[in-house]
Amino acid sequence: MPSLISLLLLLLSTSLETMRSTALPIQHAKRSLSTSKYFHEPRGSLARSHYDLRYFDSEVGYSQHGPVLRSLIRSYLSVMGRHGVETWLAHGTLLGWWWNGRVMPWDYDLDVQVSNATMRWMANSLNQTHHEVEGKTYLLDVNPHYRDLTRGDGSNIIDARWIDTSNGMFVDITSLREREPDRPSVWSCKNGHYYETQDLWPMRLSQFEGVPARVPYNVEKILRDEYGAKCLVVEEHEGHRWDRDVKEWVIIPPEVIEQRRLAVVAAATEVERKKQKQAELSSSSSASSSSSSTSLSSTLSPSRSSSSSSSSSSSSS
Repeated sequence: MPSLISLLLLLLSTSLETMRSTALPIQHAKRSLSTSKYFHEPRGSLARSHYDLRYFDSEVGYSQHGPVLRSLIRSYLSVMGRHGVETWLAHGTLLGWWWNGRVMPWDYDLDVQVSNATMRWMANSLNQTHHEVEGKTYLLDVNPHYRDLTRGDGSNIIDARWIDTSNGMFVDITSLREREPDRPSVWSCKNGHYYETQDLWPMRLSQFEGVPARVPYNVEKILRDEYGAKCLVVEEHEGHRWDRDVKEWVIIPPEVIEQRRLAVVAAATEVERKKQKQAELSSSSSASSSSSSTSLSSTLSPSRSSSSSSSSSSSSS
């Protein structure tokens, strides 16, 4: 009959084996997490890349995606405001604010930013929470890779999303932090956007789509750095033009676009015709010059011969 010590040793050995076998899958899970993409989008078109695959059924049409995006950003800003979260408009959404405080009609998604400290709080306090706003349900989903300091392979540059669960459209949320020890006043995201502290803070309180919103202090510098100076003056973009009377981006009628296309083709054809005509004139001029040179040479030849003969005769004399 085995002794008590033998039984204890057997139990200890079994426990160690169990610990080893359960630790291995956990290590594998961590390795998988560090290399896998967290958010997934449907394939098929550029527009589909702006939907969360889990809630995607079909693309929202042009006439509806504006209202959907407006509801998205209004709900996000309202809920975050109630929780005291400091979040601000970014990228194309910030550009829309600069023009008229609204989502630009050709946009397919929305962009906001937070500090890394705020993102950590959101991950601990609001992650995977659903919010009912005006009859729709929205999900706040924080990417566990938000802690990553570097871009990696680019699969997890988005740190969180505010998702419309009825169709999959979303607000992209990225966090900024001082990533480089030798540049303590420079804030950046994992996608290579850099901001000076004094360009971000103090934040300006404003309105976007009719609800309170924050925007960075030096808005115009940030927009010029990202999109170039023309983004603040060019009044046509993505098939839309800026209507100064109503202060809205309005779609350019298809017939106007076609007229412009035909005008461009006609202008290009005219330029080509002029080039061809100039080439023909140059060719004709070259041929004429060559012919004149030949005639002159022929005219001069007998005189030279005569002169040569006269010279010979004089020598004979």
